[in-house]
Amino acid sequence: MKHLEQELQRLQRDILRMATSVEEAIFAAVRALRLRDSDLSRIVIEGDGVVDEQANAVEEECHNLLALYQPVARDLRRIMAIAMINTDLERMADLAVNIAERAEALADLPALPIPDRLQQMTDLTIELVHRSLDSFVTLDVQQAREVCRRDEEVDRLNREIIQELVALMKRSPDLIEPGLSLFSAVRHLERIADHATNIAEDVVFLVEGELIRHHPEAIEAP
Repeated sequence: MKHLEQELQRLQRDILRMATSVEEAIFAAVRALRLRDSDLSRIVIEGDGVVDEQANAVEEECHNLLALYQPVARDLRRIMAIAMINTDLERMADLAVNIAERAEALADLPALPIPDRLQQMTDLTIELVHRSLDSFVTLDVQQAREVCRRDEEVDRLNREIIQELVALMKRSPDLIEPGLSLFSAVRHLERIADHATNIAEDVVFLVEGELIRHHPEAIEAP
């Protein structure tokens, strides 16, 4: 099955190329949000088509490999994991676009103070995205499980930022509109972390054949 292995290596290169595009989009979208940079927001929005094309190509490759080689065991899990990761990456890119759209809207609204925790949440989310993908490259199950465990930190920061924004809007009704836009952007960022967790769970499935999604008790290493 030499040809299958070559095709699998090419498929992995393609999904990692797509992952790089998605990471760059997330970083740029949040930067646009913090800087109220509508030009950078527009670059993220207009670049989404590239990720869509990459996602379609990976999906087609997965279907072709399944049809041509009828893989089993580890090879089958590898293709299935890449297909699932592909879906999560494409959704991350959509969420980055949503953040960029909120940044674009905020550029035309009254300025409001950006919660300090937002940078912390952003850094952690991008770290989880990167580490989930790194665990896929290295097949590091321990790192994948660590990503799953740290998702709760993002959830906590999300709750704290939302509480801060609600308090701000109550004190300053003139900031309700920009506050809601930022509220929405923060929720999109939290969803990106969820998709990073999904990728980490896919790595556990690939290596161990164990489905841990929706089974929090299975996150801890056996």
